[in-house]
Amino acid sequence: MRKLVLALAATAALTGQAFAADMAVKAPPPPPPAPVANWTGCYIAGSVGYGLYDNETNSRFRDPVTGTDFVAGANVNVAGKGWLAGGGGGCDYQFGLGGGGGFFGTGQFVIGVLADYYWSDMRGDRPSIVSPFFSAQEKVNSQWAVGGRIGWLVNPNTLTYFSGGYTEAHLTGTGNFFTPINNTFLGTVIPGRTVQGWFLGGGVEYQSGWIPNLTWKTEYRVSEYNRTDRFENVIATGLSTNFFSSDRLITQTVMTSLVYRFNWGGPVIPRY
Repeated sequence: MRKLVLALAATAALTGQAFAADMAVKAPPPPPPAPVANWTGCYIAGSVGYGLYDNETNSRFRDPVTGTDFVAGANVNVAGKGWLAGGGGGCDYQFGLGGGGGFFGTGQFVIGVLADYYWSDMRGDRPSIVSPFFSAQEKVNSQWAVGGRIGWLVNPNTLTYFSGGYTEAHLTGTGNFFTPINNTFLGTVIPGRTVQGWFLGGGVEYQSGWIPNLTWKTEYRVSEYNRTDRFENVIATGLSTNFFSSDRLITQTVMTSLVYRFNWGGPVIPRY
C-alpha cells in the first residue's frame, strides 16, 4: 500500500511539471496593434497668418482712336505685406498603401477637399501710371480658395501634405495719387478689381491627443493670379485717362490654424 501511494505521488508530480512546461510554451498571443489617430472625416478651422505680395505692373497708354497700346513707362514690381485672418473647412479620407516603415512611414495616406476664406491687410504703395512721381496705397483685402490636398502620415499623429486649386483675391484700388514733393494730389485713382488664379501649398497637421478631435496645422501657400488690365481714372469725372497697367499679382502666405475634426467612426487600426 505504501508503495502504491508513493507511485501515485510521483506520477502526479511529473504530470504537474509537464503541464507547467506546456503552459510556459503556449504563451498568450500578442495584443493587436494599438488604435491610432483617425483622419477620415470633415473639419472646420480658424486661421491667422502673415503674407507678402508682389504685383508686376506694366504701364501702357491706349490710343482712344485706334485702340493701339503704347508703352507708357518702366515696368514696376509693387510689393506689399500684412496679416491675414479667417477660416475654412473640408473633408479628408484616410487609406492604406503598402506596409508601414521606410520612406512612407506608417503606409497611411490622406486625400481630401478644402475651402477657405481670409480677410487680409496686405498693403503697399504703387506709383501712378500717369505720373510716376505720384503714389497711393493699395491693399489685398481678401482671398478665398477651393481645392484639394494629398499627404502621408509620417507617424500616426502627424500628417504632411501638398495642396492646390483655384483662388480669387480682391484688390481695393488706390486712393487719390499724392506726391510729397509739393504736397499735391493728382486727382486720379485706380479702381479695385477681383482677380482669379491658382494656388499651390504645403503644410503639416498634428493631432496631439490632448483635446479630442483638435489638431494644429501650419501651411505655406503661393498664389498666382491672371494678368489683368487696370485703368487709371479721373476722380472728378470717372472717365479713363487711357493710361492703364497690365498687372499680375502673386501672393505668399503662411497660415497657422486650429482645426476641429468631425471624425467618422472610431480610430483606424493600420494593417501592416
